[in-house]
Amino acid sequence: MAQATWEKAASGTSTTQSTSRKRGHWKFLVGGLLILAAVAYLVISGTVGGARFFITVDDLMSSRAAYAGQLVRVSGAVIGDTIRYDRENLIIEFTVAHIASQNDDLAAALHAAVNDPTATLMQVRVENQVKPELLQHEAQAIMTGTFGEDGVFHVTELNLKCPSRFIESQPDQSIAEPQV
Repeated sequence: MAQATWEKAASGTSTTQSTSRKRGHWKFLVGGLLILAAVAYLVISGTVGGARFFITVDDLMSSRAAYAGQLVRVSGAVIGDTIRYDRENLIIEFTVAHIASQNDDLAAALHAAVNDPTATLMQVRVENQVKPELLQHEAQAIMTGTFGEDGVFHVTELNLKCPSRFIESQPDQSIAEPQV
């Protein structure tokens, strides 16, 4: 059998290996901290930026200059009598009223908003879109677009909620008496 010989490494090489290991640990530590800082920044900026899903009609109308030229999302209650639809040019125009931000019953809040003579109103224009079936009186419109110099909110994306359509019918809770 062949005999293997093992030699002890020189003392100078073990020192350089431990020094390079320490540098490697620092690289991983700094890299990990940079990744952690980037993730924390993205979480915080996403939370602060998206804290509100939409602004109200009052917010937009009272701060028109602050939102000028910006793409914003606004929520309002559709006033049914104002809906106009041009089928040939695919233009929808209607008016929305301000919805109170604190409400437990959306259907009641929408009804109150469209019947409030002091509610802030906003003219809306949607182009190149077929009239949605849910665009009706007292529907909640969540619109993304820009507020124009003409005083009209020009919508690029229109989402509608009609709470009366989604109310579940309550099952009859009464128990019938057995017939004898």
